[in-house]
Amino acid sequence: MKKTTDKTNVMRILDKEKIPYEYHTYLSTDAISGIDVATVLGQDPNRVFKTLVTVGASKKNYVFVIPVCCELDLKKAAKAVGEKNIEMIKSKDLLPLTGYIHGGCSPIGMKKLFRTVLDVSAERFDTILFSGGKIGYQIEMNTNDLKRAVPFDTAEICVGK
Repeated sequence: MKKTTDKTNVMRILDKEKIPYEYHTYLSTDAISGIDVATVLGQDPNRVFKTLVTVGASKKNYVFVIPVCCELDLKKAAKAVGEKNIEMIKSKDLLPLTGYIHGGCSPIGMKKLFRTVLDVSAERFDTILFSGGKIGYQIEMNTNDLKRAVPFDTAEICVGK
């Protein structure tokens, strides 16, 4: 359940930049939610991250990467990027904006480079997992290596933390 020869755009980008990563697949399952994905892969849900795309009052888009077991705190997220408020983008806007579909959105390889914020909890782990840019693929890497692929800030952006 771990290796396959198919490469996603995220993997090609990381290979081209010579940035180390591991990948995991869960193609033969019905896992949809992030918690399901973490369970199928035998991973701690605090270490498996989801990528959320938002729009601020300024009409700028932002990317937030948080553990799958958490919810984004919109007030904390807005504060982290200096916006008065932010909201999630509509599902129908995700593909045209990022090039990714819901459930396969990765912080790496979006159509444009948006300001990205990673939840501070990621610092507790040697590596984190996040979408490989396609449903059924997860990338595992160190956050220092992730920063080489996509610049990000860290902040407390989850509800109840």
